[in-house]
Amino acid sequence: MIVRDLRMHSDHRGWVMELYRQDEMAESDFPVMAYLSETLCGVTRGPHEHLYQTDYFAFFGPGEFTLHMWDIRAESPSWGNYSRMTFGPEKKQTVLVPPGVVHAYENTGDIPAWVLNAPNRLYAGPGKSEEVDEIRHEDRADSPYRMN
Repeated sequence: MIVRDLRMHSDHRGWVMELYRQDEMAESDFPVMAYLSETLCGVTRGPHEHLYQTDYFAFFGPGEFTLHMWDIRAESPSWGNYSRMTFGPEKKQTVLVPPGVVHAYENTGDIPAWVLNAPNRLYAGPGKSEEVDEIRHEDRADSPYRMN
């Protein structure tokens, strides 16, 4: 996983924030699509994992998220580790989540929260004609990666 601070540039007109730059990431992680989603208070999205897709999340507010990650990549030096990070208006950051890392994010704040995802693969492939590269753990009662 790669975590980076988001830099906000402000002046009398407002602000601008670069969410990603290709010169700051490996070519294999370049986004091919981007979407913004809103998650309501107390809602968790995931946990799930991808076999091939890298997710590039930008957590910038206005609400607060907690990101949960379980590294299940056998070749990884952090294999078996669980980590949790909190993001929001006071801690604007991006996170690159590689394939094989189970992840979930939950709105832990008291207002709806936004997240941008810019993955390196098209959701369901070109024209949405392929199977979705996703293993969902929240639907599996036997998964050790469930939130509740």
